[in-house]
Amino acid sequence: MKKKRRIFTAVISGALTVILILLIRLVDVAPIGPQETSIGLSHLNRFVFELFGVNMIWYHITDWLGIAAVLTSFLFAITGLIQWIKRRSLLKVDREILTLGGLYLLVIGLYLLFENVIVNYRPIMMPGGTRLEASFPSSHTLLVCVIMGSAAILMKKYIKKKALRRVLQAVCYAIIGVTVFGRLIAGVHWFTDIIGGILISVVLLSLFQVIKGSE
Repeated sequence: MKKKRRIFTAVISGALTVILILLIRLVDVAPIGPQETSIGLSHLNRFVFELFGVNMIWYHITDWLGIAAVLTSFLFAITGLIQWIKRRSLLKVDREILTLGGLYLLVIGLYLLFENVIVNYRPIMMPGGTRLEASFPSSHTLLVCVIMGSAAILMKKYIKKKALRRVLQAVCYAIIGVTVFGRLIAGVHWFTDIIGGILISVVLLSLFQVIKGSE
């Protein structure tokens, strides 16, 4: 039952991602970005952007949270490497760790894809930047949601003490929440970029739970 629900969640979130991209490319498109770059759903995106403005302090805070997420991924990578060495076979590494490695590679692949297939550009020129940067989806949101979300999922297997596990899961969810909110009010992404990052994260995390196997 859980497997079917997760597959359904992945399919619906994937469909919503495709619809969102089509809306951004085709609906209410206007040159509201820097250097008059065209942005879809322009009234919605401009409203949210002007509501919060640009807050670089939140940009730097979320950058540090992103580093925390990357360090978390390294911990799982080291765990997998140790298992590989001890068990003398990559195939004997925990299925969850191998699936997690595939998940990380998929995130990297999606980052490279959207860096080259531009849906839209950032609402501002970044300090010190000399060119426009791809903005959809928010890769920072995607990275933190996927890494910290998958870490919270795997806590049940690797952290046996219930109290400690709950604390660490709460930390993971807090990092996700602060990153999503902070990235939005930082003003370095359009509202739809954040939504896109969340939707793709839901797709990946749902598939991760299906492939790694149910508890």
